[in-house]
Amino acid sequence: MAIFNAPRSFQNVNAIAQAPMGVNRFFIGAHESHPPFFQLVLLVFEAVLEVVCVSLPGYIAARQGMFDADAQKLVANLNVTLFTPCLIFTKLGSQLTAEKLTDLAIIPVIFIVQTFVSYFCSFVVARCCRFKKRQSNFVAAMAVFGNSNSLPISLVISLSQTLKGLHWDRIPNDNDDEVAARGILYLLIFQQLGQLVRWSWGYHILLAPKDRYLEEAERDESGQSIIEQGQARYSDNPDQTDPDEPLVRTRSPDDLHHAHHATHTDRFQSGDQTPVSTRTYSYSKLSSAHSDDLDSDDTPSVIGPPPTGPFLPRQSTHGDILQFPNVEIAAREAHEADKTGFQRCKASLRRSRDRLRQWQEKKTNALHARLPPKVQKGLASTTRGMRRFLHGVWDFMNPPLWAMLVSIIVASVPVLQRGFFDDGTFVRNSVTRAIEQNGQVAVPLILVVLGANLARNTIPEEAMADIEHPRDERKLIIASLLARMLLPTLIMAPILALMAKFVPISILDDPIFIIVCFLLTGAPSALQLAQICQINNVFVGAMSKLLFQSYVVWILPSTLVLVMCALEVVEWASSNA
Repeated sequence: MAIFNAPRSFQNVNAIAQAPMGVNRFFIGAHESHPPFFQLVLLVFEAVLEVVCVSLPGYIAARQGMFDADAQKLVANLNVTLFTPCLIFTKLGSQLTAEKLTDLAIIPVIFIVQTFVSYFCSFVVARCCRFKKRQSNFVAAMAVFGNSNSLPISLVISLSQTLKGLHWDRIPNDNDDEVAARGILYLLIFQQLGQLVRWSWGYHILLAPKDRYLEEAERDESGQSIIEQGQARYSDNPDQTDPDEPLVRTRSPDDLHHAHHATHTDRFQSGDQTPVSTRTYSYSKLSSAHSDDLDSDDTPSVIGPPPTGPFLPRQSTHGDILQFPNVEIAAREAHEADKTGFQRCKASLRRSRDRLRQWQEKKTNALHARLPPKVQKGLASTTRGMRRFLHGVWDFMNPPLWAMLVSIIVASVPVLQRGFFDDGTFVRNSVTRAIEQNGQVAVPLILVVLGANLARNTIPEEAMADIEHPRDERKLIIASLLARMLLPTLIMAPILALMAKFVPISILDDPIFIIVCFLLTGAPSALQLAQICQINNVFVGAMSKLLFQSYVVWILPSTLVLVMCALEVVEWASSNA
């Protein structure tokens, strides 16, 4: 039988021809969850090229001088204030349910782990490069705050339409639009968590202005404060920001604002009336007959009794003209006559509000005085804590967060969700459709601003003075790229793979969620960091070069590797082995 056996070389050739293995299978054979390698390269290149084509007009406009830094800030703020909230409401409100809210709790956990890993990578890179504190904080900011808005959203939308195998088997009749909507939902939650850390820790500490580092260095060297060094004037009121501001105000800030506004808006016409300058008295000089005719907001405050001494009481005149008329009352009456009906109604509502507030405070203080002292102290401390908390929440909230809160409320109430998003309803055909049209502008506008940020001619002149030596700047850019796009991926990829395989949470079975996590792990630095660097004048030149390297040079190979890793993890996690 040996004579009928084929030669050994022929057997190897037949085996290779019948079953491609190793590298040949990697490049030629198609996996179950994604197309072959070269087709995947083409699909990722199409998605990246789409982003480049949308961003290119912004770059050209900036190079031509039509889209300077102020215009970029205006468009970015308009997008954050108007268009992005509309996108958040339409995507979250239509996709969220009460069951999904519990599954989404894993997203903050992944965000915390990613933030810690990125910061650890930046710390290691900064120590290896022997950066100072300011440079180390810059690298940390570039590493921690990745782009979770413009580029990942565009890539998720493109990949959901081009890649097959992203449909979730737990959702019946899942389609490409549903996959894109879920991907945007995941990205928006990551984005809002990043906004929280970016505008607090990043803005005030990691990307603080250079002057703050100089002040800290001087304080560390001398061990004394500025006042102890004799470089600042002593003040009895440390909280007083204006040195000319009086310690005791006789009028409220609102009254001063109204008085200042009235002074600048009213023009004096010669011959019409006697000019009157606003004065503040330490005691009331008007009689009770006049005080009844005055507005409570314009009445001078009485901070003490009338002066005692050789002052005679004012005698009644019985109608005789023994003094000049009070021109202040005449001027005020003329000003009231010139007011429109809306202004008079607004002033009346303001007075009613002030009276209601005074009555409420009077009743609250009277009730508070009847309580025992210990209860009073407890209520006072609780009230102060609640006020600080509410003020902090109000200051922290921004339009995207308000839109997220409203969408969660709408999604939690089935009647509201059906009214807003079911086809054929009146609200769906009018309000929701208008919001959707505004939301469709958000992503293209973000990419246009991205293209404009890549043009170096939009850097302000005062920021050019802070440019480092070319060698140090190159070192800073390389360290930022390593700490943002390479090292976190090497650490987070095994963690995400093990979570997708062994953690029993339904959202980890969604293929688009795994792709989102991988894209965020190696995404370029956030575009808002360029805005923060421009505001605080922190390495603006290095930031511009870093954006070019991240979004033009390295974005294609980085995205290709991340998508391939994500698809391999999805295939491995879904297998039974």
